[in-house]
Amino acid sequence: MTPPRTERIRIRFDKFGRIRFTSHRDVARVWERSLRRSRLPVSYSEGFSPRPRLRFGLALATAHESCGEYLDVDLEPGAVSSGRVDIDELAPLVNPMLPPGMTIQATAHVEPGAPSLQESVDSCTWLVDVPQMTPAQAHDLVERALAAEELPVTRTRKGKSVTDDIRPNVLALRVADPDERPPAAEWQPAGALLRAELGTHPRACRPAELLAAVDPTLEEGRVVRLHQWTMVDGVRREPVPLEASPPVGAGIARPSAAHAIERAS
Repeated sequence: MTPPRTERIRIRFDKFGRIRFTSHRDVARVWERSLRRSRLPVSYSEGFSPRPRLRFGLALATAHESCGEYLDVDLEPGAVSSGRVDIDELAPLVNPMLPPGMTIQATAHVEPGAPSLQESVDSCTWLVDVPQMTPAQAHDLVERALAAEELPVTRTRKGKSVTDDIRPNVLALRVADPDERPPAAEWQPAGALLRAELGTHPRACRPAELLAAVDPTLEEGRVVRLHQWTMVDGVRREPVPLEASPPVGAGIARPSAAHAIERAS
């Protein structure tokens, strides 16, 4: 007999302030503890040491902030469809259990067989503060990066140094205005701001790697991940837009907010 299928929900949350110094692994522990304290009927793995079935999106580097991180949570069979869990009430239920700086922004029901977050996100938009860099120097950096045929970086993979060309992953790059900082980023730029869209396949490109490839003397300051993008029917969108949660069975809702959708160029 086929066991009943678990139900999956997708949570979008932000990460700002001192909590940015929490590692990806510690963030996972925070969610395990917070969901347990909220008494949400999370599905657990079997075996000697059962663990909650949680699936995170692309890992955020320690000390980076984010406007939208993602987490898939498997719930016990029938938890949503039977009404035991109301997706619209999930944020007020769990948010008090989260540490300052982390807040659930939106939730959605995920259809069975939907691709994982790791598979579906193909690019991220970043806001990068480059200390001690003037706007004129930032414009020069952007021009050099976009004009380059190759941008080699050295990475460590399985204990070996490997040189990769990240130029194909630099999808867009420009100098940003300080007003583009999200309200939750309560800091002033120490230098020029760069806004970059970096691809995630076959291997994610990080802001620090972009700076190192253009000028090895540069170091990133504060960094915010503004968006994570997927492509659905030729339309670029976020995994969970900032809008009302969709009804059960509706899948991930189509975005209605202007900031949550862009036509593919």
